Amino acid sequence: MLAGMERLVDLVGIRESALTGAATADIERALRAGEVETLSATDGHFAATIRDGQTVRLARTIGLPLRYFVAKRYHGPYLVVSDRMDRIYDYCCREKIGWQFDPLYTRMVPAHYMVEIDQVGCPDPNPRYHRFFDARVGEGPEDIRELGAAYVRAALKSIEGWIARVPDDEPIAVLFSGGIDSGSILLLARQALKNLDRDPDLVRAFTLDLGGGEDAAQAEQWVRAMGLESSWERIARPRVIPDMEEAIAVIEDYHPLDVECAAASLILLRAIREMYPDVRHLLDGDGGDENLKAYPMEDSDLTLSSILKNPLLYQEGWGIDAIKHSQTYSGGLSRSYARTFAPAQHLGFSAFSPYTTRSVIAAAMAIPFEPLLAGDPERLYALKGQVVGAGVEAVTGIRMPIFAKRRFQAGAGGANRRWKLSKAWCRQVFLRQWEDRLRTAWDPSAERVSGNAITA
Repeated sequence: MLAGMERLVDLVGIRESALTGAATADIERALRAGEVETLSATDGHFAATIRDGQTVRLARTIGLPLRYFVAKRYHGPYLVVSDRMDRIYDYCCREKIGWQFDPLYTRMVPAHYMVEIDQVGCPDPNPRYHRFFDARVGEGPEDIRELGAAYVRAALKSIEGWIARVPDDEPIAVLFSGGIDSGSILLLARQALKNLDRDPDLVRAFTLDLGGGEDAAQAEQWVRAMGLESSWERIARPRVIPDMEEAIAVIEDYHPLDVECAAASLILLRAIREMYPDVRHLLDGDGGDENLKAYPMEDSDLTLSSILKNPLLYQEGWGIDAIKHSQTYSGGLSRSYARTFAPAQHLGFSAFSPYTTRSVIAAAMAIPFEPLLAGDPERLYALKGQVVGAGVEAVTGIRMPIFAKRRFQAGAGGANRRWKLSKAWCRQVFLRQWEDRLRTAWDPSAERVSGNAITA
């Protein structure tokens, strides 16, 4: 390898969302020095990459995806970094090295880690991972009201930090089903605006109805109970069929539940964009189910024991050292947040969920799940409503309606009711979409640059 050659192409730069505890310049300096302490002292979201000689360091939180690909030129390997596979692919094609690219060769930086990659030759050594988020597990009180107040207070603080950066008088959209997470987000957003001496009616909630949707009926009941009918809008699209293949292309993933969620999100967000072209800021409750472990276990091979023994299982998956860890994707919400981030980005929204921030996750991790549940899964399914409901009441003085959990894509109704995708089908579509793109890049007759070609 030739010394001094650039070994990093960063296509997105340092990004942040509601970042507190440091500026982006501090994040850059911390990465350059390899200091996780500075990263640990922050809250909100960031994604950043730097090069320090032959070492590249990358770090991210859940809310901002980050991905890299090892390309090769005459001077050796170098990293191409972006938030999306297709942006890395487009760069490679522009440089006439598209023939090197494969989407399965890209790597997603796992949330809550600083990743170090030494670029010294071929092959390069494996990345080194340095964790910058650790929270105490199960050390909170066994009092639902206290636990809820701590959890919701952390969420309110995160929302205030995000809204403080939204220009005055700009509207804020909330993706709303009338469920526990979206209901709490709507009330907390209004409370945050009051605390910041702004008009709480700048927040407007939107519910997707594809025809007879249970969410729409639930949401209407919720806003009536809260006296917020004027701040809510039903988005009726009874003849629109969710486009699963578009969703797979947008999120660049093939987990069926995430594909279904993204397909419904695209319909709702596209409708909001058409009706309100000036709306740019978006709040949602993604991450709330993960924090309170509120997914039905019959949907997976998980047991109550596996969930409780792995406190960040839903946020980070099985972990970077586990056999189940994917080489292409990270795990848990670290991977699947693309279902929220990518559709919003695709349609020009800046999206944020306080339930993905580390302070809120830490408040959830403090909940002593084992003594509260006493081995009963049914207690787990009821716990989220108890904690969030008590917390919202403690923080805002409002007792909000609590409805049973329902997945977003199921609650939208219409053709949505017949959705039942298989992972095999989703993966086939994902690979076919990339096969169509790569056919041109891999065409032997196409212009290409050899990895050994020395440029001027």
